[in-house]
Amino acid sequence: MMLGFYIVIARGNLIKKLIGLTLFQTAVFLLYIALGKISGGTDPILAAEFTVYSNPLPHVLILTAIVVSVATTAVGLGLVARIQRAYGTVDEEAIRRQDEDHPAA
Repeated sequence: MMLGFYIVIARGNLIKKLIGLTLFQTAVFLLYIALGKISGGTDPILAAEFTVYSNPLPHVLILTAIVVSVATTAVGLGLVARIQRAYGTVDEEAIRRQDEDHPAA
């Protein structure tokens, strides 16, 4: 999780930032999936011989979060492609310098 966070904070390349964000999201997914499993628990199907059940809600929520993550990454890649066409680079500092040199009217 911290590796993804570090990449987002420390890197200036927008593609690397998206990769770091994806790593961070995946670590959060794994955290929630691990918390949803109970040792000795079974699927939540009612039966007389089972007394401990695992909660399926975290797994269902993570499936939704994975879909949102893929969509977010796709939009981010689309934005980076548009930024690259407009500025000729995906480096954050180079983009900032170009904006300072040529401010919008």
